[in-house]
Amino acid sequence: MESKSCNNFISYVELEEHEMQPLGSSRRNSLSENNIKLLPGESFVTKAQNVLMFSPVSDLNQGTSGILSVTNFKLTFVTTDETNGDDVARQQNHLYGYMDTCLTNIEDIYVTVGDKKRKLLPGNIVPSKVKGIFIICKNLRTWSFSFKFSPIGDGKNLLQALLHYAFPSKHDLLFGYDYQEAYYSSLDKAVRLFRDISDWHNELERTIRNEKFRKFWRLSTVNVDFKLCRSQLIDAAKRFQGNRPPIWSWSNARGAALVKMPELSPLVTNRIQENIMFENVRKSHPQKMPPVVLELNKGISVKLIAIAFSKFASLCSPENIRQFWLQDNNFYSLVENTKWLKYVSYCLQKAVEACEHLHLGLSVILQEGAGTDLCCIVSSLVQLLLDPYFRNINGFQSLLQKEWVAGGHPFCDRLGHICKRTSEKSPLLLLYLDCVWQLNQQFPAEFEFTETYLTTLWDAAHVSIFDTFIFNCEKERVAAATDPDRPLVLRSVWDWREQFNEQDILLFDNPLYNPHEADSKEKHVIKPLYNVANLELWSQCYFRWIPTLEIHNGGQNHIELYARLLRNDVNQLKMSINGNCCSPTDKSNSCSVQMNIDSFYPFSNRKSGNIVSTPIMNSSILATKSLLEAQSLITATD
Repeated sequence: MESKSCNNFISYVELEEHEMQPLGSSRRNSLSENNIKLLPGESFVTKAQNVLMFSPVSDLNQGTSGILSVTNFKLTFVTTDETNGDDVARQQNHLYGYMDTCLTNIEDIYVTVGDKKRKLLPGNIVPSKVKGIFIICKNLRTWSFSFKFSPIGDGKNLLQALLHYAFPSKHDLLFGYDYQEAYYSSLDKAVRLFRDISDWHNELERTIRNEKFRKFWRLSTVNVDFKLCRSQLIDAAKRFQGNRPPIWSWSNARGAALVKMPELSPLVTNRIQENIMFENVRKSHPQKMPPVVLELNKGISVKLIAIAFSKFASLCSPENIRQFWLQDNNFYSLVENTKWLKYVSYCLQKAVEACEHLHLGLSVILQEGAGTDLCCIVSSLVQLLLDPYFRNINGFQSLLQKEWVAGGHPFCDRLGHICKRTSEKSPLLLLYLDCVWQLNQQFPAEFEFTETYLTTLWDAAHVSIFDTFIFNCEKERVAAATDPDRPLVLRSVWDWREQFNEQDILLFDNPLYNPHEADSKEKHVIKPLYNVANLELWSQCYFRWIPTLEIHNGGQNHIELYARLLRNDVNQLKMSINGNCCSPTDKSNSCSVQMNIDSFYPFSNRKSGNIVSTPIMNSSILATKSLLEAQSLITATD
């Protein structure tokens, strides 16, 4: 992995001084046994020597020899190939390398016994003789290892360590609690975390410009300390699942509101309190119009979504080439049978229905369970369709903070970070990201972010360093940060410089994006086609680990690349018109873009090989205000 500076704090001392830092001072160049790169606080657990690693969807006849190791953060494979990790045309993560996987990313572990494989769970007895293991990750990457030539006992020891560290039983066993790198936040202030009441005030003022309409909604601090107290609000909330009252999400210019509301507790038979809440929402409308209630639990549930994705994931992570070709014969019918796209369609349909009611000036109440799963998906989609602000990167991240993080989506349970019998794993976040990807494909000029951003976000959800996706609610997050014995340093996943350099981050920016003025949100409503026949498969996210499906020197990425080149030409012309003579090929202002990229770039399965490059101008050299606002194409070289 490429050596980079260790944090986001910018030091202005001479470069030579940085280069003379002691070994281990940087999280990205710290070395330990067997040349394994360790982060501060990461510790080596065990290893297996002479392990064979097989490529995904291979015939298992040839493998790459190396050392397979387990730390308290990752599973890592180090080969004897001197060029391993170099000369690559792929995304470079500062926290882990291409031949690593975070332990919290591991979904299933299978042990090879004879000619068969058996799924192992924490607490299972590990066979004394382990022939090999097959691992499926939550981001659908697969790993296949053989211990045929390893010393006796290496396979068993490694598998025992993997089962212990990959499925922690307590929250404070996640690596984020051990990670000791100092954190200097470089988070953009435009990203609202909605942990402070001021963010909610600002959102109310932004969405409800008419002060007369704004008075119908008020911000409450009754639960500021996460304690129940005697009040009308809390008394009413106790009758709903999760003790949650209805929550305002968004309003349009006509005063129609989008509200998330839980269902009544199963023990409550009297619906009076629910009707009171409906009436309160009606009274909040400027014309006292009754709200429309959309029930989101008809034919869909957290469990059904989990089952659908489990079936779909098996199609995206074949164990060998024979299984791949068997599935390929009737792949689309197999996809249809999983019902994954059916649920994507369902969420988009409900979002469109809600938008139609809001457009007519009617308030909409989204209702399901505790209001923290499907409500999060649909309410977030509604705001993407109606409000262009949420289609830029900072707005989108603020939307996830508001509707998911502050809204109490149980990330820890749904993503399976902690091994519990009572938790219900289900990829609700991925379902939402898939819906957003569908919108991105249908309206490519409406979103500032690319599919690479969405794919990277799904990967980041399984890195147990960032607090954004490892808690079930804000109360848990605050408790962890204020623990007197072992406080957790809160690191936001939106601080992308913690993981990537500027060149990788700029691949998040859509060169086709056409931003709209904030005041014109009513004029730029988007209405997607949501029938399954109109949906596509998100290849970059689901199939990037299958080399057989990668298109060499082709694919959708080339369209985006040439769009970046065209935008670069436009910027150069604007500079000429405004009299700026800076050379676009100046090293300080440009860098080389790879031209023979593959369809899954920047998640390519192969090394870059012979790269043809072209200089791309950095927008930082643009002098005028209009040029500074132009879409950045690429970043400068180091």
